[in-house]
Amino acid sequence: MTSANLELVQSIYAAWERGDFRTAEWADPEIKYVTADGPEPGSLTGLAEIAEGFRNFLGVWEDFCLEAEEYRELDGERVLSCSITSAGAARRAAWSSGKPGRRVRGFSTFAMAR
Repeated sequence: MTSANLELVQSIYAAWERGDFRTAEWADPEIKYVTADGPEPGSLTGLAEIAEGFRNFLGVWEDFCLEAEEYRELDGERVLSCSITSAGAARRAAWSSGKPGRRVRGFSTFAMAR
């Protein structure tokens, strides 16, 4: 049986896979987004800060695609997603270490509020 948390994460990824990163009604106003690795590790807090960060990130790429491969419920509060991203040429030098169109596997953990 699929939990409500898993269904929520799947619906978030469904929008992201279509390239729709605008929808955030599912998010707590004080949501925290943490990037643990990569050219710009750090954290963003709140919807406005995260929206600006995602606009900046997406603006780096000529083309960006995200596809969820797998979901795992870790416990009653956390869902892990494994996703594949592929992107066209980077517009900023810090991001251009890979080849355009390269597919990269990433992991995200969604921690649900109690």
